[in-house]
Amino acid sequence: MASAAEQLAANVNWSAFSKAEELKKRIWFTLGALIVYRAGTYIPLPGIDPDAFANSFFGQSKGMLELFNMFAGGAVQRMAIFALNIMPYISASIIIQLLTSVFPQLEAIKKEGEQGQKVLNQYTRYLTVLLAAFQAYGMAVGLEGQQGVVTDPGWFFRISTVLTLMGGTMFLMWLGEQITSRGIGNGSSLIIFSGIVAAFPSAIANTLELGRQGAISTGLILTVLVTAVIVVAFIVFMERAQRRLLITYPKRQHGNRVYEGQTSFLPLKLNTSGVIPPIFASSLLLLPTTIANFSQSANSGGILGTIAQLLGHGRPLYMLLYVALIVFFAFFYTAIVFNPTDTADNLKKHGGFIPGIRPGERTAQYIDQVLMRITVIGAAYLAIICLLPEMLISYASMPFYFGGTSLLIVVSVMMDTVAQIHGHLQAHQYEGLVRKAKLRGRKK
Repeated sequence: MASAAEQLAANVNWSAFSKAEELKKRIWFTLGALIVYRAGTYIPLPGIDPDAFANSFFGQSKGMLELFNMFAGGAVQRMAIFALNIMPYISASIIIQLLTSVFPQLEAIKKEGEQGQKVLNQYTRYLTVLLAAFQAYGMAVGLEGQQGVVTDPGWFFRISTVLTLMGGTMFLMWLGEQITSRGIGNGSSLIIFSGIVAAFPSAIANTLELGRQGAISTGLILTVLVTAVIVVAFIVFMERAQRRLLITYPKRQHGNRVYEGQTSFLPLKLNTSGVIPPIFASSLLLLPTTIANFSQSANSGGILGTIAQLLGHGRPLYMLLYVALIVFFAFFYTAIVFNPTDTADNLKKHGGFIPGIRPGERTAQYIDQVLMRITVIGAAYLAIICLLPEMLISYASMPFYFGGTSLLIVVSVMMDTVAQIHGHLQAHQYEGLVRKAKLRGRKK
């Protein structure tokens, strides 16, 4: 069932869009920032042979490189200055969240409100620099290990590559923050979103070309398209799904006035963990394949090569571990981002309670039980969404961009962006109503 805010957003008069100058400025700024990002994905690193690297990439694109290339909008394939994309920043944010739940000092900083959030954001930036530098150095060493890719190997190439890739990541981090504050939507999510969407046309064209050549039947292509539409509709339904807990506030008396008790709802999303479980699961499972491709152990029959073959797309072991990791990270990340004890304490401080449940510890236990039950549904939903496209990719040789993770990210980011546009339109309409009311008051 749609929330009250969603029902109100559905009644927004879109004709007011042409009059919302502030909203149009934000949209144009967002589009301009994303164009700058897309242009940067075509600027190659200095000191490499793009053609030689492209040949090497297509020979090793069965592991994490293909996943990162999808998130980076093809920047890894072209080895551009934005090859690391904004992933180090995303990883740093997740690590800081995990450390916040482990170390009491960081948890105390988090509870300081806006000032504490600024401190945590600064820690996230510092950690992003370290992760970007580490990943950039590893990428530089890996490039030197590929024959003919680096024109002049050595420390000068390594240092310049580290500085260039690290600078690209920091620029994207800054650009994402600018989009969030001066544009529409979450900047980091939109950068990843634009990278995935940019590859959709070529993926569709390649699929149609395979159909024209007879490698894929027309019926299979239509089946995939219908499946994609059904998956998108299912994602939209599940991402909006909530379990609402009734919260009651008793009567209050201030002086001689008595205020009636109020009721509200505590919304719990079925998928609290978002897209984190599929990304983590994919990264862990593709790691052995990536290492094997770089070390060429897959061709020599080594242990790592055998593991990489067993964890190939469509293999039973890959599917089983993929589902298991998604379920694990769904519960793990939900436990990190949502604390039932803090929620119960806040309700108790403001006089709210769940009918039939004693405030305090019993309320925390009840919220935790409900959260665990709906997380089971959320984890099953993520497993189905990610497993079905994997089967199509494996058995029908469909492009990697049609995977469940990419569709989940695209739909989630689009829903969040549209919701923010609705919010700005509502604010603009309310401002217009207030101005009209003031003018009528002056005329009277």
